[in-house]
Amino acid sequence: MRNRAGNLAAPRSKTSRNIGLARALSKLGVCSRSQAAELIRAGRVKLNGTLRRDPETPVHIEKDRIELDGSPLAKSERIYLALNKPRGLVTTASDEKGRETVYGYLPADFPWVAPVGRLDMASEGLLLLTNDSEWAARISAPETHLEKTYHVQIDAIADENLLNALRTGIRSSEDGELLRAKGASLLRRGERNSWIEIVLDEGKNRQIRRMLKQLQIEVLRLIRVAIGPLALGDLAKGKTRAIQKEEKQALDRAMKIATRDPALSR
Repeated sequence: MRNRAGNLAAPRSKTSRNIGLARALSKLGVCSRSQAAELIRAGRVKLNGTLRRDPETPVHIEKDRIELDGSPLAKSERIYLALNKPRGLVTTASDEKGRETVYGYLPADFPWVAPVGRLDMASEGLLLLTNDSEWAARISAPETHLEKTYHVQIDAIADENLLNALRTGIRSSEDGELLRAKGASLLRRGERNSWIEIVLDEGKNRQIRRMLKQLQIEVLRLIRVAIGPLALGDLAKGKTRAIQKEEKQALDRAMKIATRDPALSR
């Protein structure tokens, strides 16, 4: 783009526009946007020395001074974690039913991070956590078409008809939505059950369980083993590890490729 003098203009920074105060706290890696809204309404946040109680107060994140409980806020160091989520945990910070959450596997004084997407309570395996809210949103967005790979134990003997049905697509009888796996293959079979690998790139809620339920097949175990190029590997159940710089770069490249040409993930 050129300015009026005909010279090339500097590209506009993505952070040059105003955003809401609650979103600014989230972008700084302090807490989630909903938690930030609670802090603001409680009178704990000042903007340029003035107390603000409206979470949508406009903020220029690069120029304005934001304080929480009297302390100036700066952009937090970015944290990217992989957790091998055990079965039986919910992926929320707190649960109204008092169930155990994934946060019980982080140190008590650990900086704020949030799950990237969700694994339901009965599911297990690779779960990402981060304080980089924009990165998390890109990972989770259906339009990103980032592949997610699952190993699923079912109470049936998988054959090619079943695998073809998963790949072709199954229409939900509840809402008419077409549920389709990008890939489905047999891992191993026993006398009464089998393990299959399912690859998704659409990010629909409880998609695997809904597809198999439509086929009257029960899911015995569901383990997410990879998100894009990032594999669960030998990370022990209930343990976390930092995502290395090279691994994050590989994830970012995978997202760009899939977003640029969604047909590649079909």
